[in-house]
Amino acid sequence: MYPEMMIAPMREELSTAGIKETRTAAEVENAIKQKGTVMVVVNSVCGCAAGRMRPGVRAAMQHSIRPDRTVTVFAGQDREATDKARSYFSGYPPSSPSIAILRDGQLVYMMQRSDIESSTPEMIATALMRAFDKHCAGTAAVSN
Repeated sequence: MYPEMMIAPMREELSTAGIKETRTAAEVENAIKQKGTVMVVVNSVCGCAAGRMRPGVRAAMQHSIRPDRTVTVFAGQDREATDKARSYFSGYPPSSPSIAILRDGQLVYMMQRSDIESSTPEMIATALMRAFDKHCAGTAAVSN
């Protein structure tokens, strides 16, 4: 685990975009079990991939169609929360960073590290906005 002061800016990069930090399994489960869509961002220290993922997610959050809820867990830091989030990503090995969209608790979209590390922030944002259009349209975004 890294010192909190080292990762605080990485956490803040997503939280200032309106993405709620979840640090416990209960917080993750509460977000996922609610009706509607939720985007779960698995944040990490991993240099290149996470450094591309965070700005891509921030840009995607400017889109007019968004998930009902957005949450983040921090791999390697908030282990309980990260393990709980990953338990919903059936069929995918643990990957950080990664981004999932669930609808009514069921995984409908997954972007893994392998997708992220070969993409620019703009490409990540575009892929997420397409996923929002496909999986989140018709639901009203609500506050976290």
